[in-house]
This record gives sequence, structure tokens and C-alpha cells, in this order.
Amino acid sequence: MASPAEDPIVDLDEKATSPQTRSDESAIETGVVELDRVAVKKLVRKLDLHIIPVVMGLYLLSFLDRVNIGNARLYGLEEDLNLTGNKFQVATSILFVPYILSELPSNLVLKKFKPSRWIAFIATSWGIIATLTGVVESYGGLIVCRLLLGLVEGGLFPGMATYLTLFYTRDELALRIGFLFVSAALAGAFGGLLSYGIGFMDGVGGQRAWRWILIIEGLPTFVLGILTFFVLADKPETAYYLTPEDKALMVARRERQTGHTASAQKFHWADVRDALTDWRVWAMCIAQFGVDTMLYGYSTFLPTIIKGLGHWDSPQTNALTVPCYALGAIAYIVVAIISDRQEIRGFYTVAFGLISVIGYAILISDVSSGAHYFACFLVALGLYVCVGLPLAWLPNNCPRYGKRTTATGLQLSLGNCSGIMAPFLYETYYGPRYTKGHAVTLSLVAFASCVYAVMAFYFSGKNKRREAGDEDGVMEGKTEEEINEMGDWSPRFRYER
Repeated sequence: MASPAEDPIVDLDEKATSPQTRSDESAIETGVVELDRVAVKKLVRKLDLHIIPVVMGLYLLSFLDRVNIGNARLYGLEEDLNLTGNKFQVATSILFVPYILSELPSNLVLKKFKPSRWIAFIATSWGIIATLTGVVESYGGLIVCRLLLGLVEGGLFPGMATYLTLFYTRDELALRIGFLFVSAALAGAFGGLLSYGIGFMDGVGGQRAWRWILIIEGLPTFVLGILTFFVLADKPETAYYLTPEDKALMVARRERQTGHTASAQKFHWADVRDALTDWRVWAMCIAQFGVDTMLYGYSTFLPTIIKGLGHWDSPQTNALTVPCYALGAIAYIVVAIISDRQEIRGFYTVAFGLISVIGYAILISDVSSGAHYFACFLVALGLYVCVGLPLAWLPNNCPRYGKRTTATGLQLSLGNCSGIMAPFLYETYYGPRYTKGHAVTLSLVAFASCVYAVMAFYFSGKNKRREAGDEDGVMEGKTEEEINEMGDWSPRFRYER
């Protein structure tokens, strides 16, 4: 099945050439293979220096502004706004309705509006809304702010995940997306520490501590959003920090990846249709729903869960969340590095998903509070690995930009549907043990792990058939250019497994 090349929305610059981008045979003959490797390492370091701090900062503040309502809850939010019954759960979950609806459309217009402008607009808008949430006076005002926050913030993560694929190769992507999830873990840890400190501002200026939490944690987002417009490059060809030689090397790196042709990096509606009709994309999306249930349930309600395990006050509860998030961040970085080097995603996703399942099984069990707290560490250990690795796995198996950006948007949209459900798994009257929430999450993570295991075996089998030449027949009668434009349907393409 060849991918067409009609109606591109965005063009890339023509292919550049450089002494650093010679063919492998020429490189071997001239002995510059080591120079190429040094140049690539230098280039990747330069990319990391200019891209990673910005995207990490944006996602850290994004996640902080999204889940700090859980910390604010400990400092009088419910009492002041009269959030009786399940009103808190509604306020938490309603954010994800516009959030989900905006993810895919936002991703489809990312290149058209330019990443620097679009991402800056998203960040600046949500910074204003997040800050103003701290001055609401009623339940209705809180609902309006949460709806607007979800609407503008929904395009951030899929946009950044797609943006990273414009600069990094398959064997570099998981670690870089991993930095986003490290940001989420840092947001949890930092949010807990920050809330602990801001909690002592209760009464300052005549305002309750929960208001200061939302205001102080929202303002930095507005500032970073403005800076993003000036520091984020739109694409490698126009990156101000890359020399002509760097840009030529970027082209060579891209073209050494099967299916990553110049035409494939343009937007084609046929690639969108390909993503929407590919069962493998939908399987990965459904599994993402399962693991994202854990992400949102754990990240938003960990303070509530821990508080139910003992007799701690709010500052102590926030402090106890920090080590859990720290462990999750460290685990993901280590696994992402190994996974990138091996280009293996399924094994680690399933293995760490099962670790989280064990953690939830302990939380459900009638054991001591110490054992329950230990279980929170087990959940965190697997959380970011089994949520984050698939977000590199799916786009890496979609070399054509249109399919990749659609698949990523769909994956995150369906996954984030769990954010609507997760808060209702941890309603107040289920406490302090929250057995129902833990049991449902356990089941969904176990289901997702099974789906990922099936996909890993499928992709592995597909690669073996292609290695054996069993699919070479689809290339008959096609030119080299047509074969290269087939994307992941080409028998020459190898899936990450």
C-alpha cells in the first residue's frame, strides 16, 4: 500500500549536502566514520540544549497546573467553594472533555501555524487561566476555568511529542519523550513541596492557602509561554542554533531512516486516513486508555490516598508524596536509555506495567499502612514507564508525518478519556482505602499490559517475515521512489517491538 503525495500543507527545504553526510561506503574508504559519529553526538547535544529545557519546563508547568487542584483540596478549596457531594470530582474530570476534543485538531494544525507560535499561544493562554483559577468565588467559576484550561492545554503534549519527532531519530525519541514524563514526576514532587511551603501562607493578604497555590503555580507558565515564542525553532531547516553543516547532517539522519523521505515529512490527508483505518493504531490507543487511568488517578489523588493511610496533617501528606514521584522519574530515565539503545519497547512496557499491578494489589489487600505506602512506590515505579514508552513506540512506527501526527493525537485523545473517569474512582465516600479505584485501575493496567504484549509479538513477527522476504512481492512493479514512499507498509521498514 503506497502512500500518496497530494496536497502538502507544509514544505521542507531541499536536501542539503555536506562532507559530514557521505555514504557509508565513502565514509569507510576515507576513514571519517568516527568523525560522523562525533558530529552526530555534538549535534544531538546541541538539540538537547535548545529543545529539552523548553519542553520539559512547559510540560512540568502544564502538569502542575492540571493536578495542583489535588493539593489545593487539602487547604480548604472544598470548604470555601462549597464542593459537596461529587462536585470536586466533577471539577477535576470536566477539564478532560475539551482537553480530549482539542488534541487531534491541534496536532493537525501544528505545522500550519508554526510550532513556536502555536505552542507559545497554548502556554500563555493556559497560564492566564490557571492563575485566575485562584480567584474564583464559586463552583460555577471553578468549572468555567477548568473547561477553558482543558481547551487550551489539550494540544500541548501531542504537539510537543510530534515536535520532537521532527528533530530526533527513532533511537533517541523515547528518552526525550521520557524527559516530559520526568517533568510530570517532578511536577508531582515539586508540587507537593511547593504546596507544603505555600500552605504556610494561609491568611496572607486575607486569602486562603489554596488560592495562593493556584496563583503562584500559574504565573510562571505565562512567562515561559512568552519566552517560548522566541526560543523554540519551528523545524530543523530554520533552527537559528544550527549551522549549515548541522542542517545537512539533520537531513542525512532523517533520510537514513526507512520511510522518512522529504515527501513523507509533509502533511498529506491520505496519511491521516491511513492512521484512522489502521487497527494497530487503535490497539495502541485503547491500551493507552488503560495506563492513563493510572496516571491521572495516581497523580491527582496520591495526596488523598496517602492521607487515608495514616494520621498525617496536610504538609506531612504532601511531603510523603515526593519520594514516590522521584522514584518514578528515575526509573523512567534509566529504562528509556536502555530501551532507546535496544529499540525495544514492548518488553519494558509490559514488565513495568505488571509492577504497578502488584502495587495496586497490595493497596487493595488488608495489610499495614507501611505496606500500603510501599505499594505507592511500586505503582510509581511502573507508572511512567508503561505510560511513557508507548508514546515513543507508536510514532516511531509511523515514519510519515501525517500518519504520525494523527496517530499521536488519537493515542493521547483516547488515553486522556481516562482523565474523565479517574476522579470518580476516588470519590470521598470510597475512602480511606479507595478499594474500588485501586481495583478498576489494576484491571485496566493489566488489560493494557496484555495488549502491549500482543503488539510486541505482532511487530516482532512482522519484522521476521520481512527479513525472510515474505512481503517482497508488494514491491514488484514499483520504482525505488514509490517503495520509499510506502512508509511503514514498505517491506524494508522495521517496526520497533
